[in-house]
Amino acid sequence: MSKQSMSSTGIPLNPFAFIRKYDELWTRLLFLIGALVVYRLGSHIPVPGINPVNLADLFSRNENTILSMFNMFSGGALERMSIMALGIMPYISASIIVQMMSAVLPSLEALKKEGEAGRRKLNKYTRQGTLALALVQSLGMCAGLISQNLTLSSGLTFYIPAVTSLVAGAMFLMWLGEQITERGVGNGISMLIFASIVAGTPGMISQSIEQVNQGQMNLIVLFIFVLLGIAVTAGIVYIERAQRRVPVNYAQKQQQGRKIYAQQQSHLPLKLNMAGVIPAIFASSLLLFPASLGQWVGQSTDPTLTQKILQNMALVLSPGQPLYLVLFGAMIIFFCYFYTALVFSHVK
Repeated sequence: MSKQSMSSTGIPLNPFAFIRKYDELWTRLLFLIGALVVYRLGSHIPVPGINPVNLADLFSRNENTILSMFNMFSGGALERMSIMALGIMPYISASIIVQMMSAVLPSLEALKKEGEAGRRKLNKYTRQGTLALALVQSLGMCAGLISQNLTLSSGLTFYIPAVTSLVAGAMFLMWLGEQITERGVGNGISMLIFASIVAGTPGMISQSIEQVNQGQMNLIVLFIFVLLGIAVTAGIVYIERAQRRVPVNYAQKQQQGRKIYAQQQSHLPLKLNMAGVIPAIFASSLLLFPASLGQWVGQSTDPTLTQKILQNMALVLSPGQPLYLVLFGAMIIFFCYFYTALVFSHVK
């Protein structure tokens, strides 16, 4: 770089010089932004044959259930019943199943030791599992939509276009996540989940501001919530980046020419949070399932004994209840141990 393009502090006067220096990073960032824009646009394309009025009423009656959690991970696509309503959950479920089966089946465990060729085969099995899960889930979703009177038609005239659209949306998200991992920044699946969760942030901010303007919430309370959110985010990032460094000592001394060097020391970096967000997803899914059953099956003017049990179970295990919090924490701890042990078995 010439002296004319540099300031006295050493900072380039030409802003394009900085961009050219990190050309690959900018390319990856632009690809990530473009992929997320495509994802958000696709989440607004509706599945053909859906009654939007009845669908909105269903979600208003099923808050704090497994539907709301899946809707959050789909970025609101499930509430709009778009072609991406299944979200990335089929791919995540297939990946977890393949990882667990790799620890049980010797044939799959052998593939993990074959390097790149084995990894490609496992990815192939994961994609096939994603397709199978997406097909089963889309069929079940369409059957549920028809039973809840949320469709404009029934039979093959609804099943064929709806199932095709939902499966195509799930497979497209799987492909998009892999492309982000390869050509973008960071893990593609995590980026899609992040975009889905953050998509609801503007609505939450506008709702909070409206509550403050109407006097339903104190401005100081809102400020405290914002500070708590920033503090929790900083704590999560700190724990996520934390490492446990296991010392590694080399027993043999190295000799170069006539000089003998002492044994070298190094460390094995192990992430403190190896399981990531998977334990929380598993725990939430298992705990919200009884509450969902209680609202779907237990609603009746003259409930039977089974319906009464489901209603009581849904009440006790609803979010915020003491039993829910205790079970949620215990299940997160269990799945953390389980998934970490699974990762260590793969390392061995």
